[in-house]
Amino acid sequence: MGNVYRPKLKSGELGSIWWVSYYANGRRIKESSQSTRKSDATQLLNLRQGTVAKGEPVTPRQDRITYETCRAALEEYYRASKKRDLKEFLRRVKHLDTFFAGHRVANITQEHVDRYANLRYAAKPPIQPSTVRRELGSLKKMLKLAYKNSKLARLPLLELPEEGKPRSGFFEDAQYEAVRRHLPEDLQVAIALSYTLGWRMQSEVLVLERRQLDLRAGTVRLDPGSTKNDEGRVVYLPPELITLCTAQEARVKALEKQLGQIIRWLFPHLTGRLMGTRKVDFRRAGRTACRRAGVTRYRHDFRRTAVRNMVNNGISEKVAMTITGHKTRSIFDRYNIVSPGQLQEAAAKLGQPSGPVSVPFRGGRAKTRSLTR
Repeated sequence: MGNVYRPKLKSGELGSIWWVSYYANGRRIKESSQSTRKSDATQLLNLRQGTVAKGEPVTPRQDRITYETCRAALEEYYRASKKRDLKEFLRRVKHLDTFFAGHRVANITQEHVDRYANLRYAAKPPIQPSTVRRELGSLKKMLKLAYKNSKLARLPLLELPEEGKPRSGFFEDAQYEAVRRHLPEDLQVAIALSYTLGWRMQSEVLVLERRQLDLRAGTVRLDPGSTKNDEGRVVYLPPELITLCTAQEARVKALEKQLGQIIRWLFPHLTGRLMGTRKVDFRRAGRTACRRAGVTRYRHDFRRTAVRNMVNNGISEKVAMTITGHKTRSIFDRYNIVSPGQLQEAAAKLGQPSGPVSVPFRGGRAKTRSLTR
């Protein structure tokens, strides 16, 4: 069933560490007892043989599991489950790989987490707490998966940095129009979609194919699996967006005729050496347009502005969440931030005199009076 032994060294002498050898599922397993005492090796062998007799899986010693093992297991899990974008995952764990290299996960404590966070805060340019929180979130997921796979005896309670306050910037109408004027015609259509529908620029607007735009029905759709929450969307476009998208479709058709090839993208490069290929991003053009318009805003503010505009225009929150693609109410609430204009409007309404109202008084009958007296 098994035995304990001391393996020979290259010199021919017996080593000082005792090893155990046993069989599980017809396969021979060799494992070091990490001890120079034969009794410790015998105890480990009896433990392993008892595990095999019970039909339980034989797991490696939990105090020897390293960060690299857990990280590889989590990456394999994401590859199999398709629950996370691997590029985004690899970007998040890049700094974790450097800091936790060689660490045994059973020894990871809150002290390690705090030290990692402070190290990231000291980087140049400074790293936001929300970024550090998401990076350490990957570490917590590794530990949770290791615990689930019996590679950890206990799950450490780790506190992550706070998310931080949400951004509160909005594109007011005048600012939006000023920025639009400094962009090419095709990019004006792109930001109009983001500003009106609240769609993410890189992953939902610029990736649109012409087949996803139905000008007859006046709709644009996102295929299931192509969005951040993996859910598809179909949205009816307002007349202004239909006009803009019709003009963009005409520009792409003219480019097809010029190049003599079919272009499936709604936002291809219209000039230059990349002509006809999909436009991946326009960060530089966006920053230049904001600078020339005298506006200090970020592109993601379009999404936040769309949420606010929908709510202000009386669109129900359920419908607004369907259009923008917000899956949870908590995330939706982070964007639905009150702007200074709304506060000024509320102050103006509070200053208006109220009309007569009926208030109850003793005796059960209602008495009408003005609240401004």
